[in-house]
Amino acid sequence: MKIVVTGGAGFVGSTLCIQLKNKYPNYKIVAFDNLKRRGSELNLKDFQKSGIEFIHGDIRNNEDILAIGEFDVLVEASAEPSVTAGLDSDPTYVINNNLYGSINCFNACLRHNAKLIFLSTSRVYPIETIEKANFIEEETRFSFAENQESEGISNQGISEKLSLEGARSFYGTTKLASELFIQEYAAFYGLQAAITRFGVIAGPRQMGKTDQGVVTLWMAKHYWNQSLKYIGYGGTGKQVRDILHVDDLIDLIDLQIHQIEKFTGKIFNVGGGLENSASLLEMTAICEKITGNKITIGSEKLTRPADLRMYVTDITLIEREIGWKPKKSVEQVFEDIYHWIKENENQLESILK
Repeated sequence: MKIVVTGGAGFVGSTLCIQLKNKYPNYKIVAFDNLKRRGSELNLKDFQKSGIEFIHGDIRNNEDILAIGEFDVLVEASAEPSVTAGLDSDPTYVINNNLYGSINCFNACLRHNAKLIFLSTSRVYPIETIEKANFIEEETRFSFAENQESEGISNQGISEKLSLEGARSFYGTTKLASELFIQEYAAFYGLQAAITRFGVIAGPRQMGKTDQGVVTLWMAKHYWNQSLKYIGYGGTGKQVRDILHVDDLIDLIDLQIHQIEKFTGKIFNVGGGLENSASLLEMTAICEKITGNKITIGSEKLTRPADLRMYVTDITLIEREIGWKPKKSVEQVFEDIYHWIKENENQLESILK
């Protein structure tokens, strides 16, 4: 089998390529990436060691995709992942990459009668609906209340039933538009595809920064004894996300590659779930425990555009229909990132510090 991973030198892409090659040494794994994100070039040595082919290309350029040749499966993991992309500047890049580039990938799948695994996002759901949800302020976090007015929100989090009506950011809109195109391709061209809406994904190999990769950022700042800041919602650090270990994501993609019929025509919300959620305050406590370092954390009350007080994935549907659930805890995510930074300190210092 030949599997192409677009965004293959990114965090999820590179981890996926390496783990698939280790598990299926006879498969041909191709990492396709434009190396735009700082730190992605560090993965090229690992690809060489593992026997993974690397193609330097851009999904916005159809000629680059044609150069890949025939393949059996394409995993589309090449998105510009920042929620703030295009909000304070021209949105052309995020639209071209996440929508037009993705369509080039869909066409390539048709050309070769290949399966498509599409990594979508929880950010397809409208900001205002989630922000207006009933919540409880607890000692260390915000939580969804049991009584909610919107279908699709409960104390377990956000389910697939939540209405998609409303603004969601340019990033979220491009991913939702891509989902809609996939459904058209499936209906009229017979494209076999799996669409999954992921929340926060974390783990080793993630080059975290403030707008994307907050879990790695939090651990890195504690590791090197640098300051952080709680931003928004009064600056208390109580905003919450559920966190999915990248290894659990790869287990699911492995299943999608080999049993895509279970996923065709369906869309699942996937994340760590309520059990694996944490506020910034709680993340700080975990990082202090692992590193032994206590750092200065400032406070900025003003909330940034497109931010969310909380997002927790309700994973009930995929657990019931597919039998998948995350295996790794929030603490395990932070421990794995800590050991990765420690083992690669010299390489990572200039990027993460």
